[in-house]
Amino acid sequence: MSTRWHPRYQIGNPQLRVFLSNFWMKLVRPIDKQPPNVVHFIVSMEMNKYDVKNYLERIYKVQAADVRTHVMLGRFKRDPGMGYVLKEDDYKMAFVTLKKDEKFEFPNLFPKEEEKLIEEKKQIEESKKAYKQFLDKSKKRPGVPGWFSF
Repeated sequence: MSTRWHPRYQIGNPQLRVFLSNFWMKLVRPIDKQPPNVVHFIVSMEMNKYDVKNYLERIYKVQAADVRTHVMLGRFKRDPGMGYVLKEDDYKMAFVTLKKDEKFEFPNLFPKEEEKLIEEKKQIEESKKAYKQFLDKSKKRPGVPGWFSF
């Protein structure tokens, strides 16, 4: 089911045909809280539930217990300059249920950013404490503008 063209096979020549799938799947983080054995994918519009199941089993060796697909309507947007309505493309969601004993955790692709966020929170807390101390000192000097330091 490939649209890629290969040289035609002739007797005596090696067969140069490679069959590649035109299907694709994109793993997405679920919006709502889901059980640990449910995984969400955005898939090609041509894929059906049997294609999704075969794709996961043959390429990734993942046994899917159940697959449900749903065509999601693209969002409507109004163009800010001209005012006309634009519509994003529709897409197909696949909800894959793994076996009960299997568990899927969404991969952490950027662990260093979490450490940076923790450091930034610490810095913000220190800044808040310093500002609070400054305000406490300023209470003793009414009528002096805030830009005037001591």
